[in-house]
Amino acid sequence: MTDIHSHLLFNIDDGSKSINESVEILRKMKSIGYDNVILTPHYIRDSKYNSSKKNNIKLMKELKRALVENNIEINLYLGNEIYIDDNIDVLLKNNEVSSLNDTNYLLIELPISGEYSGYEEIFKDLMDKGFQVILAHPERYLSFQKDFSRIYELENLGVLFQSNLLSILGGYGRSAKKLMKRLLKEKKISFLATDIHHMFSDNYSFSKVQKKLLKYLSEKELSELVDINSQKIIMNK
Repeated sequence: MTDIHSHLLFNIDDGSKSINESVEILRKMKSIGYDNVILTPHYIRDSKYNSSKKNNIKLMKELKRALVENNIEINLYLGNEIYIDDNIDVLLKNNEVSSLNDTNYLLIELPISGEYSGYEEIFKDLMDKGFQVILAHPERYLSFQKDFSRIYELENLGVLFQSNLLSILGGYGRSAKKLMKRLLKEKKISFLATDIHHMFSDNYSFSKVQKKLLKYLSEKELSELVDINSQKIIMNK
């Protein structure tokens, strides 16, 4: 499988706090079946979550070395989960943020509980410049939970949607789970990812997640969402 959303670059956001923690998480991910992981630390301008691309590359190289030393065969790639910003194109040009594996794909986050006026125009501008916008975990946004028509509006713009695996188990609340089910039923999701920050909790079981997802997806569709579509990102297809 291929994960396009994770917070395993250590000690730069609210994810993994040490290289050892990252190694152990990746060991577990490998045992579940992950072969490729895109590291997507938060980038929020004017906040403490603003590690530069240069620093992120340095940390990724350290993490890759640690995986080799621990005989964990998993491929790492760099990206960011970019918080919505009027100047994302400038941040990219200045190497402050990363697209997913230096491709045309961008993983972008909106406010969870608030509003951000004009995000449709920002997305359209980025896509006019040749980028493909992927919206991180739409099921978690309160504004989307209240108004599903926003999904249709963004879909019509060409935005793709990445949902979190644990949403189907209620990991982000009942409203997120409800919206996730509708997104699955209406075939709006292009990617399923972990959005993992720390070691899987004891009640996490991929087989349990898979069983829930297969109520809404065929085996082929599930494979597309957890691997095939995500590999296309890495290859910039």
